[in-house]
Amino acid sequence: MTISPLTTAHSVIKNLFEDIRIDKPSLRPIDDMTAIGDGLATAVNRLNGDNNKSKVIILLTDGENNAGSVAPQTAADIAKVFGIRVYTIGVGTMGKAYGPVEAIGDQYVYDYVPVEIDEKLLSQIASTTGGKYFRATDNESLQKIYNEIDKMEKSKIEVKNFSERPEEFLPWAELAGLLLLIELIFRNTLLRTIP
Repeated sequence: MTISPLTTAHSVIKNLFEDIRIDKPSLRPIDDMTAIGDGLATAVNRLNGDNNKSKVIILLTDGENNAGSVAPQTAADIAKVFGIRVYTIGVGTMGKAYGPVEAIGDQYVYDYVPVEIDEKLLSQIASTTGGKYFRATDNESLQKIYNEIDKMEKSKIEVKNFSERPEEFLPWAELAGLLLLIELIFRNTLLRTIP
């Protein structure tokens, strides 16, 4: 599912992400499903037809592909055809991590679950498209990865800014109309000429 169209308006994206919520009344049982291929194919579809020289996808995952209808390697091959570079990031610690395992009523039950990230697949996707695979174990390492990708992927984009300006002719038009009305009144009363 696409939440935002491609945009350089960071404030819009931040607002959209702030509105993402998981409503407690609609909790479902936790499914450990990750559709890497579908996500990558959706991102490729969004970038297809974009005229920028540098087309980049950052694929961030904490799992392995175990769902979806598009094979991750197929999506990577399609990205390569369209000249899109994919940087892959595996997120999480090795071993076990504390996370939700099931929903009971309107509450999640948490426990330690095994973390399985298919680093071989993520490396292969990145290699196929000319990108690079990264591993992030905490927020600090993730920020460093984003900074490194940012340094590698600089491109100039043309941004058109439009600003709405208030119409300022209305007060002047009203004043001109008032002066014409006064002139008409004076011409037919005080300044009236007698034939």
